[in-house]
Amino acid sequence: MAQRIDGKEISKVVRGEVRTRAEAFQNKAGRQPGLHVVLVGQDAASQVYVRNKERAAAKVGIAGEVHRLEASTPQAELEALVERLSADPNVDGILVQLPLPDGLDAAPVLERINPSKDVDGLHRDNVGALWSGEAGLVPCTPQGCMRLLREADVKLEGAHAVVIGRSALVGKPIAALLLAANATVTVAHSRTRDLAAVAATADVLVAAVGRAKMVGADWIKPGAAVIDVGINRDESGQLCGDVDFDAVEPIAGAITPVPGGVGPMTIAMLLHNTVVAAERRYS
Repeated sequence: MAQRIDGKEISKVVRGEVRTRAEAFQNKAGRQPGLHVVLVGQDAASQVYVRNKERAAAKVGIAGEVHRLEASTPQAELEALVERLSADPNVDGILVQLPLPDGLDAAPVLERINPSKDVDGLHRDNVGALWSGEAGLVPCTPQGCMRLLREADVKLEGAHAVVIGRSALVGKPIAALLLAANATVTVAHSRTRDLAAVAATADVLVAAVGRAKMVGADWIKPGAAVIDVGINRDESGQLCGDVDFDAVEPIAGAITPVPGGVGPMTIAMLLHNTVVAAERRYS
């Protein structure tokens, strides 16, 4: 039976580390690290995510502020707000909650975030830094996945890692992080021929496609570490991942559950990125 990688417990460790660093920053700078979230419109899921981020920030000593805008906000007004936050010396981290409402273009908004405050790691400067091995801010979910692997003592050097999914938010950045850890990386996707056979060669399998229970037992190499990034609903409405957990757990060496695996790490790494951004900007 696989080792369950407990994201809830590991995220508590990360938050404790952030709290300590936030206190040290406050003692040095005379203020708390500042995280500002821009929320446009009334999307229910986004509202929940932002409330969770706000509460989590307060608990670790980060000063959080949410800028709530109507869905009808003009593109120019949204971009102007991001530019003001980028220029504000008391703002260390900026996050624009995605997706934006119809009619608003996310790309130019994200490009107006000061890269040193881009705690989502989506600005082209941070993307370039990640792939070139330079210091930058790394997307939260991939960074959380790497921390889970490290806490589970999964050996990455020389391992074959297969990432299913090629999104800019998860698939591509985690491939870069795995390469930096000296794994041999295959990025697979919907057009990959015989996807199950490719997945079954993986010592480390990362599933990030958004299809409920797509990854079954015959996709898994015995003893492989399986990181399930998916958040879906199954046919009975229950929360589940991209991996058929019950089928895969007896075969894998280590596995993240859904819920309670990758999910808690995303907000924890957002808090981590905020305090890192504050430290770098103040040093």
